[in-house]
Amino acid sequence: MSCSIISIFGNKIFLEILSEMKLFSKYEIKYYQDINLCVRDAENKNQLTVFFVNTSNHDLFAKIKKNFPFIFIGKPSKLKNIISGAIDSHLNIPFTILDFNKKVTAAIAKDEFKKNSLINLNEYILDKNERKIKKNNIELQLSEKEINFLILFSKSEEPISRNLVLKNVWNYSSESETHTVETHIHRLRKKISEKFGDKNFIKNNNKGYYI
Repeated sequence: MSCSIISIFGNKIFLEILSEMKLFSKYEIKYYQDINLCVRDAENKNQLTVFFVNTSNHDLFAKIKKNFPFIFIGKPSKLKNIISGAIDSHLNIPFTILDFNKKVTAAIAKDEFKKNSLINLNEYILDKNERKIKKNNIELQLSEKEINFLILFSKSEEPISRNLVLKNVWNYSSESETHTVETHIHRLRKKISEKFGDKNFIKNNNKGYYI
């Protein structure tokens, strides 16, 4: 779902400016004085959050995980220690309202792309974009073939046959004499076991493989 709320922390006047502009009439504009409440709502309600950074609140942003769409606004000297890894999600003061609108559009698009790349797989989350599997703040880098293999599991409630894996992941015919599937499953099981301590991640029966 696309963001429909813009929340603002650190500049109440900016709330009044946006609320009066037709360009942002499709959004609900909210202001927060409590940064913890602001971040909690941003995470739970899919809110684009605009943080105004200044001398008095600069230290508040260090521990924010920023797993929601956001924009930092401030003077370059105040932003430099905050925007590492998020250089495309900040605005230097002064800025125009058109500059801000471009950042809003980009931040929302980036968030939607990120959400569309995530797949729930039992207790794990697959990140197609980063090619990682994650669980309880632990993550493991996977190959493209491993990601494609696991995506098959997310699309099926039934065990997946060796032939289906050969066709969809490696583009081999079902008659191919190869141990590719078995070899890759062995390697993937080993990686998952070592990283997550899960020795039963991929199981199999007479119908095929399943998680």
